[in-house]
Amino acid sequence: MSQAVRTRPEGSGQPLSEAYDTALLDLDGVVYAGGNAIVHAVDSLAVARAGGMHLAYVTNNALRTPDTVAEHLTELGIPTGADDVITSAQAVARLISEQVPAGARVLVIGGEGLWVALRERGLTPVESADDDPAAVVQGFGGPELTWGRFAEASYAVARGVPWFASNTDLTIPSGRGIAPGNGAAVEVVRIATGKEPQVAGKPLPPMHKETIIRTGAKRPLVVGDRLDTDIEGAFNGGVDSLLVLTGVTDGAQLLAAPPQHRPTYVDADLRGLLTGQPEVGPLTAGFRCGGWTATAGADRLELEGDGEPLDGLRALCAAAWTAAGEGSCELDGGKALARLGL
Repeated sequence: MSQAVRTRPEGSGQPLSEAYDTALLDLDGVVYAGGNAIVHAVDSLAVARAGGMHLAYVTNNALRTPDTVAEHLTELGIPTGADDVITSAQAVARLISEQVPAGARVLVIGGEGLWVALRERGLTPVESADDDPAAVVQGFGGPELTWGRFAEASYAVARGVPWFASNTDLTIPSGRGIAPGNGAAVEVVRIATGKEPQVAGKPLPPMHKETIIRTGAKRPLVVGDRLDTDIEGAFNGGVDSLLVLTGVTDGAQLLAAPPQHRPTYVDADLRGLLTGQPEVGPLTAGFRCGGWTATAGADRLELEGDGEPLDGLRALCAAAWTAAGEGSCELDGGKALARLGL
């Protein structure tokens, strides 16, 4: 069923932690960056949890196991059990298990997270294309993943063995900068074979399905920093989303977002879970939020007023998304964003 095109961020009279039963939180750029907790994350999550909100952590990274991720979060001051971590390795393992016989061999090109997830589903991980695998799966394996592993995948896929990928994120953040992600490794096998994998991770439905199965969420809120994975994943799953500005998305990208990348709510960081969200109201010309009024001109977005910068950004989103309709806004919002310091 098609969804209505979102033309402005929504308001909420309740704190989001009360309006939704479960927060489906991305990790890097939302909860931590470079392994360290993002400012306000630990305290905000503690308050949300104490108020009854279930917190679940949803990651496209297939390298680490849920136990490892939970241990890291707990060390940061966010008490977490492995059952509250959902990875793309788990999602792809379920996808494979639905298409191959029980106990089938699966050629693994990736790290520990994939091996653990496959065994959880009763499948048998193997390392060679000559082990008669019923499927091939690729997931991020870190710098230890050698060129020979991609060759093994290519041999099997070229023979017609079904091919799966945990996710196709082309890049992954590291302590030294941006590194190639699993999507780059998938491209190697695609070039060698001319084949296409089935993909499980965000923003695709298998990841959302896995998350709902494991959390039992009835009214979930996706919380993320990326438009093309977190917010699009929420859109594909038909659930609401909160974009936080502690990660990769900046104001210009948000204003230009096509419908599938437009979040329900926008806030600076995870403190947004603990508050209501202001209404963005239409005017005869433009939109108003707080002390700001935004309009779409002939070639650029205009902003008047003063007050909380985030209110100005919300008003600009309404003007830009309304002007763009089902497309991407091409109006220049640079001057307006500069007024807000964004």
